[in-house]
Amino acid sequence: MIAIINYEAGNLASVSNAFKRLDEPYIISDKKEELDKADGIIFPGVGHAQPAMKSLQKNELDEWLKNTKKPVLGICLGMQLFYESSEEGESEGLGIIPGRLKKFDSCKAKVPHMGWNTFQNISTHPLMNSLNNEQFFYYVHSFFAPLNTYTVATCDYIQPFTSVVCKDNFWGVQFHPEKSGKVGSLLLQNFLQHVHSKMKT
Repeated sequence: MIAIINYEAGNLASVSNAFKRLDEPYIISDKKEELDKADGIIFPGVGHAQPAMKSLQKNELDEWLKNTKKPVLGICLGMQLFYESSEEGESEGLGIIPGRLKKFDSCKAKVPHMGWNTFQNISTHPLMNSLNNEQFFYYVHSFFAPLNTYTVATCDYIQPFTSVVCKDNFWGVQFHPEKSGKVGSLLLQNFLQHVHSKMKT
């Protein structure tokens, strides 16, 4: 079973609909004891980093996330909160992945980066199975994660940025797979396949 974290900053309806389409059992919860029973975790997110972190802290979900060994997929803001900090309100993140989120330069192009875009560079990783740089995913974001050693795939808007990041059991995507049609479903299936393989070991 998949648990989708409810922390008042998630795009819960579209994410849950994606798992309905995949016929995957799921719950939506903000309770640690329920998250503990799940096999994999979806950490969605839209909006501003600072109130999102406060919402996590209210139910001690920030500490739970930092300590879980379960597979976690962060989506958009969920991925961004994996990092140490953000220029967005000078907010702190979970510190799971090193780095600081930066804002796109609106002098060079329209911000937010909104619409369909492709990968530029892809590293070998289970989350990227059957994905390539010709497929389009849907993005909506004003802040981006710079490239680092945990970057698995890059995208280019104004400058190269991290589109997919993976460190240990924490996997994150800057785009919205739940709004990206068949290729988004494929990425979610890759995550589910990883979760199911963990259940067998």
